[in-house]
Amino acid sequence: MPQNGSAFDRATAVTRTEGGGIRAELDPAWDVGAGVLNGGYLLGVVARAALLDSPHPHPVALSASYLRATPGGPADLTVTAGPGGRTLAHASVLLSPAGGPSLAVQVTTATLGRDGSDYSVNPVPEVPGPDECVATRTAEGGPAVGLARQIDTRLDPATAGWTVGRPSDTRLLRAWIRLADGRDPDPLALLLFADALPPTAFAVGRPGWAPTVQLQVLVRALPAPGWCLVESRSTEVTGGWSDEECRIWDSAGRLVAQARQLARVAR
Repeated sequence: MPQNGSAFDRATAVTRTEGGGIRAELDPAWDVGAGVLNGGYLLGVVARAALLDSPHPHPVALSASYLRATPGGPADLTVTAGPGGRTLAHASVLLSPAGGPSLAVQVTTATLGRDGSDYSVNPVPEVPGPDECVATRTAEGGPAVGLARQIDTRLDPATAGWTVGRPSDTRLLRAWIRLADGRDPDPLALLLFADALPPTAFAVGRPGWAPTVQLQVLVRALPAPGWCLVESRSTEVTGGWSDEECRIWDSAGRLVAQARQLARVAR
């Protein structure tokens, strides 16, 4: 599907106002429950605002602080440009829906490619193909949260026991992910995918909302068309706080993004 016809592109669009500001109409269809919008979706909106005046076309590093839950509806974005040069540019972005600021993000932009030498101590995991994995997408009009209808998620059977009452003892989730309307992945979609899986506590049979406090995303390369494989794991749960580390590989098996977040433990 052409990207300009994608639900994701429409939902993350930003426009300039007559006074020179930047505004977005945050789409409530990208919620994770109770009208709260997904953090990765919001990063896509913020990145578009940062790119408006950037000399570079791609977001490569974002550090986001979630100040409070963000609902759907109109929101203003304040972009403060930082240093910029031939290879990198920096900006600070503040997202403010009705009620005041809800998300503050430091954004670095650059120009990504698909070429170059790769080295990773984390090769792509061996996972069955999407058709052999556990589909979690709910049909339109079903009871699931809005985000579940916007993305097509296929859980690795090895980490999907919790869906049939057989939780694991490891906080690890893997899944193939793509946008539900067939739009191919790009750096903006990778921001969404970095926060698209359920909290890793689901894997051990402890569902519940685990609000993100801080999220860092690194986009490493332009992804190949097709499905992306997302792996999320938690390494420390202490004092009511949980960390989650995420890696994303494209359909060619190349690491294209990483993320790390701090979240409250689900109650």
